[in-house]
Amino acid sequence: MTKPIFAIDPGNTQSAYAVYFPDTHTLGAFGKVKNHELRDILKDSLQWEYRYAIEMIASYGMPVGASVFETCLWIGRFTEIVERGGKASSLVYRKDVKMHLCNSTKAKDGNIRQAIIDRFPATGGGKNPVIGIKSNPGPLFGVSADVWAALGVAMTFSATFEHQNRAAA
Repeated sequence: MTKPIFAIDPGNTQSAYAVYFPDTHTLGAFGKVKNHELRDILKDSLQWEYRYAIEMIASYGMPVGASVFETCLWIGRFTEIVERGGKASSLVYRKDVKMHLCNSTKAKDGNIRQAIIDRFPATGGGKNPVIGIKSNPGPLFGVSADVWAALGVAMTFSATFEHQNRAAA
């Protein structure tokens, strides 16, 4: 049985997280919270048998502002919490998420969201049964904003991790 993945899409003041269960292809806890809150959620999560994946920032030669450097600090803080808790964490680059889900590094957030939706069963109600409605929720009910990115990180990490394990066997 594959361990669930706790994935983070970091930001400079708020970050999104998602707990993804690869064996059942389901989503557990998720949300977008202030970084100080996520730090506490992350510490609490260490009691469970999770694998940890955090989206990492890459340089593409363009100038960046202070918020990017603040996000980098939070990536380090989140990584340290996991590793001090005796667990390993992995960094997942956005380009890898784009390639895994969309087969193109030119994919935008909307493309990633749609690729995720396409991989889940349409079991809810409403015009988009994968998301569903309150009275008949689908498997991705309540997912919004940066949680899509966190779920993309989890799904990419899962595919990469499983591929690496098969290659090593």
